[in-house]
Parts: sequence; structure tokens; C-alpha cells
Amino acid sequence: MTKRKIEITDVILRDAHQSLIATRMRTEDMLPACDKLDKAGYWSLECWGGATFDSCVRFLKEDPWERLRQLRKALPNTRLQMLLRGQNLLGYRHYADDVVEAFCQKAADNGIDVFRIFDALNDVRNLETSIKAVKKAGKHAQGTICYTVSPVHGTELFLKQAKQMADMGVDSIAIKDMAGLLTPSATADLVSALKKELNLPVFLHSHYTSGMASMCQWAAIEAGVDHIDTALSAFAGGTSHPPTESLVAALKEAGYQVDLDLETLDELTGHFREVRKKYHQFESEYNGVDTAVLLSQVPGGMMSNLANQLKEQGALDKIRDVFAEIPRVRKDLGYPPLVTPTSQIVGTQAVINVLSGKRYENITNEVKKYLQGWYGAAPGKINSDLQKRAVGNEELIEERPANLLKNEFHTLKGEIGDLAESEEDILTFAMFPDQARQFLEQRKEGTLKPEPLEPKPTATSPGSVSTEFKITVHGETFDVNVTGVSPSGDDERRFFMTVDGIPEEISLETVGGFERESSGGSGRGKASKEGHVTTSMPGNIVDVLVNEGDSVDAGKPVLIIEAMKMETEVKAPISGKVVGVFIKKGDRVTPSEVLMEIEP
Repeated sequence: MTKRKIEITDVILRDAHQSLIATRMRTEDMLPACDKLDKAGYWSLECWGGATFDSCVRFLKEDPWERLRQLRKALPNTRLQMLLRGQNLLGYRHYADDVVEAFCQKAADNGIDVFRIFDALNDVRNLETSIKAVKKAGKHAQGTICYTVSPVHGTELFLKQAKQMADMGVDSIAIKDMAGLLTPSATADLVSALKKELNLPVFLHSHYTSGMASMCQWAAIEAGVDHIDTALSAFAGGTSHPPTESLVAALKEAGYQVDLDLETLDELTGHFREVRKKYHQFESEYNGVDTAVLLSQVPGGMMSNLANQLKEQGALDKIRDVFAEIPRVRKDLGYPPLVTPTSQIVGTQAVINVLSGKRYENITNEVKKYLQGWYGAAPGKINSDLQKRAVGNEELIEERPANLLKNEFHTLKGEIGDLAESEEDILTFAMFPDQARQFLEQRKEGTLKPEPLEPKPTATSPGSVSTEFKITVHGETFDVNVTGVSPSGDDERRFFMTVDGIPEEISLETVGGFERESSGGSGRGKASKEGHVTTSMPGNIVDVLVNEGDSVDAGKPVLIIEAMKMETEVKAPISGKVVGVFIKKGDRVTPSEVLMEIEP
């Protein structure tokens, strides 16, 4: 007997490469596969949103809107799907309602058919505007449950959220298991409850990190789920998703109706298997089954990017310490689900706690905003001591945060000025102001150039190089540590050499495939006095808050640094007079450097 039809969404063009190669797949490697993808029989293809927007602008130097238009043209018969962070859209803050409305309309105009809309805190108030805007544009609004495990989360709470989203008029409900925490029995309970209580299609999106996702999908199918998300096997497994081919074969053998053809899928996987080799330098250290996720709860895309960021900072050996710190920070923040932007908020604070060696010595601006209520209501109880320390005497926000935001589209339009050639450009600027400004300037100048791809290591060029040395010159031994960091420009690679603890910057300019030294040391010296202001993480100076001659109080912020996409205030270690400021906005800095000097 033929059973019911199961629809499949493939995430090969978005979440699969976000999870395994830090979102680096270029449009040029997607387009050749589009003809077969379009004819394969998918219900939809997830291709936009999440970190793809950021990666396009920051690293690939592609216009994300143009990518969408090209994919729309190349996939005329298949629904295109995106991931939308509710009131956060694709950025890391809440936007005013007029920006949310404009973004949803433009995304629909440029080719998106299905909007998977979620809020990092599962606060449905933050979904209202985007759901309305998507429905107004005549597109499919999918309300999303961010699945997580904590003392405050369970089927009852998730079902309550689903009913609230159904009342808002969503067309379907998605279970988004971003960290691979679902078990087969929990999946069956949740899917059964949703199908019993709601008359809406149910989708399941589950990462393979813990090794249970295929089992969960089968349990969901038996419990009545309508749609599942998979990834072509070239980019499946690990922190990605169950392989499309395996699920299709299993479903067909069990008598379910599936539109996909295994021979076509095999041809597509062959293409993407070759594509993956091109991006070997971005391969996650965590691309196999990692059951430690059941303790850390770090989602796939976050794990890949976190490993990449720690690697850049020469601190990959600390990743297990960070994974152990993440659940502690999460508890302090009231058990938010770990999904963008809360995954970045929690993850970055955990990294700072580990690298500085002292918990919450530095608190990121995003953690402060979170604790004040700017992201919505925390699911559980917040650490009140931490909240008081971060927020001080400022008022806490109880209402929907966006109620407090004035319309800002025209303000943003004025800020970016003539660099924006369209409303889409203004929206790109709204998402990532600094990166977008640089992108639009380079586009105008005709100097857009993606980050370089490294040739695959051969037997004569080993893939791993030592970064710590002992060098003896004339009988004197020096400890040398080399740390690679993100470049300030696409034609440069920067390295920071620490010689006996004193940082020296070397910028190597790539010329015709070779590198030559283009600038010398930073000259700032190593922090050695109580009044020396320094940072525990490499990053960029976002703002300098004091000048030479100013008086400052201990604990007051003196500068703001951006590291791992999050901003952190660096505070005065003592009270006194600022006698030296050795940095300016835009400078790249490393740990232990003297950034300022304060005299008691």
C-alpha cells in the first residue's frame, strides 16, 4: 500500500555549507547545478538568509541580492526559501518595523517564496511584523520553533508557541533543531502534539551533529510530519544535515511517495563533492559526529565559525574550554536557545571569559542589551547579579522591544547616501553597516575582490605549520608565537608575532601568489603597568571614548573593540589621567598590547 507523500527541502545552497565550510560557497559554484536542482522534484531549496548574507558581503564580495536574483532565474520551477530572524532580519540587532517590512517585501520581489521566520528567544512578539509583511507580499510565512533543551523548555511550551504563531496566520510550523539536540522520542512527542492540535503542515529541520538526526526524521515521519530538510550527501553529516539520498531511498523502500530521483541526486552530489574540495581551508574541525554537543548545545553553523575564529586567534586549543563555558553563560542568561544572534551573544561572551581567564571581567555590549531586554523576554530566570552588573541603574524593557524603535529606513538611506544605488543596498547597509559601506565603496571603485582561496596542500607542502618556535641568536633564546588574524583588506594577510610576550605586527601583502612584508611592528609594546589598558582578544577598534588629558574612573569604558562580530567595551583598570592613547578607530590590535596609558 502506498503511503502519504513526504516533501523534501534541500539545504545544500545555504545551511549545509554554512555548517561545514563557514558559509564560503560562491554563487559561481551553485549556478552550474541549478538546472538539475530545479528538475529534481524538491518542495523547496533553502538558499538565502542566515550567515550567507554576511558572508557574501564580508568575504566573497558578492551582492547577496544579485545572488538571489541569479538563483531565481536559474531555478524557475522550484520554491526558494530563506531563513529570517524575525525582528533581527539577518543582522544582530532588532530593526524598526519599517525596515522589517521593507526587507520582507524586497526579498519577495527578488525571488523568495518561503520565509522560515524564527526568534532566538522564541518570543512570538518579535515575529508579528515579519509574518504580516510576508503575508502582505503574498508569500509563505513559516512560524518556527527553535528547539532546545533546558529546565524551562518542553513540549508544552513549544506547543503554546506554535498555537500563538498559528493565531498570527502562519502557513506552516517548522521545528528548528539547530544543535542536533532532538532525540527520536522527543521528536515523536512534539510532532504528534503539533499534528493533533494544529491544522498546519509541520516541517522538521535537524542538524546531524549528535548523530541522531536521521533517527529523529524517521520518528517524525511515523508521527505524521509532512516535510523534512536534508542535504545532498556531499555536504551532509557532521554539523550539517542527514543525507538526502539516504532518506529518499529509505522512504521509497518503505512505500512513501517521494518526488526525488536517486540518479539525479547522485549527479548533483558529484558536482558538489568537487566543489567542496575548493574550500578545504574552511573545513570545520568538527565535521564528524560530536556527541559533546549534547552537553555544550553549540549549533552546527556556530561550531564551524567558532572553530574558524579561534583558529584565527591562535586559540583553537581552547575550544573545549569554550564549549564547557557556553552552558554556564547560557544558564546565567536564562537558557536562551542557541541560534543566531543568541548563539553569537553567548558564544562570544564564553570566548572572552575563557581567553581573559576571568568570567565577565569584560561584558559585550550585546550581552548588556540582552540583559536589559532589547532582544525580548528570556525563557528562564536571569542571573540577577550579572544583570545588575551589566545594566546598572538603566530601566529594564518589558514590552516588545521594537515598540521603542523609531522608523529608521530614511535615516539609514541618508547615512549611506549615494553609495546606495537601490533600496536593496540600503537594506544591506542596515544589516552590516561597516562591511556594507566597504563593499559599496569597492563596488563603486571597481575593486571588489573575494578573499583568496588556498591551493590544496600536497605531499611536499604540509597542511599544518608550527606556530610556536624557540629561536637562539648569539646564545640568546627567544620564544616566538605567530598568530594569524583576519586581514583589514583582501590583498593582505596579517600575522602577529609575539616575541617573549611582546606583540609585533607583520603585514604580508600577497603579490602574484607570493608574499612580501609591507609594514613593520605595531610599536605599542607589552602591557606591564597597572595603568596600561589592553585587551584579551585580537580585534578592531570600533571607537575611542577618551582623549589624552581626560580624567577617568576605574571601571568606566575607554574604548570599544569588535571581535567575533560582537562589540565589547574595554574599561579603565584604574582611576586617573589618560597620558597616552596609542590607537585610533579602525586599528587592528592584539592581546597584551598597550592601547592606552592611565596615570593614577
